[in-house]
Amino acid sequence: MSMRSKAILLLVFLAVFESCARVPITGRRQLNLVSEGEMMSMASTQYQEFLGENQPLPPSNADVVRVRDIGNKLALAATTYLTDNNASDRVADFQWEFNVVNDPTVNAWCMPGGKVVVYTGILPITQNDAGLAVVMGHEIAHAIARHGNERMSQGIAVQGAGMTLEVLNQQKPTYAGDLFLQSFGIGSQLGMLAYSRTHETEADKMGLIFMAMAGYDPREAPLFWQRMSAGGGAAPPELLSTHPSDETRVRDLEAYMPEALKYYKP
Repeated sequence: MSMRSKAILLLVFLAVFESCARVPITGRRQLNLVSEGEMMSMASTQYQEFLGENQPLPPSNADVVRVRDIGNKLALAATTYLTDNNASDRVADFQWEFNVVNDPTVNAWCMPGGKVVVYTGILPITQNDAGLAVVMGHEIAHAIARHGNERMSQGIAVQGAGMTLEVLNQQKPTYAGDLFLQSFGIGSQLGMLAYSRTHETEADKMGLIFMAMAGYDPREAPLFWQRMSAGGGAAPPELLSTHPSDETRVRDLEAYMPEALKYYKP
């Protein structure tokens, strides 16, 4: 191998190494090729476009009041946890927004920068504030863990060597926008189809900690997923799915519950 080839490989290795980070709570190494600044800039644009096409409920609406109250408590809890664990950079530039749209779809999601939307279709399943905290804590965890960035990075990499988000936006703006929305599960039930099973399990664990610190009983999480299972219709076999089966999810949540309860001080 020539010296030039070795130098190129070294630069690639260093770029990959610098792009790696550890996910809070789980410690898993992840590869994010897109800067969070770019992700948040795109999120701000996509969020406003979504709200322009899907009129949010007014601030005086009771559901909006609930969502914003719970969301602000979760955001504070997450920020506190990350600060205490030397990971405050994960939310350093977040500007939290919480909105509700009147849509029967069972869905909720959080874009980079803390841009959250809850669909009214999921509220009958959440049933109470703790159930809603399960959903919102889970979606906030996805954003903090930068799972969407991982998905975007994979999608951009498929486009070819040297491709960046900036170039993709210039050359294929429609594809870039669609890839962004797909990466955050917008249009997919609870965002589950947008993430791998590893991502889902990480978000479950992180969400338990955040909701417990916010004062919501984490033991509500298995109950919520049991309700999802009962009302969600037929589900594909777990090996054919991108997310854990409800039974696996409940079992994993219950196994992690003793750790989450350490943070619960009602």
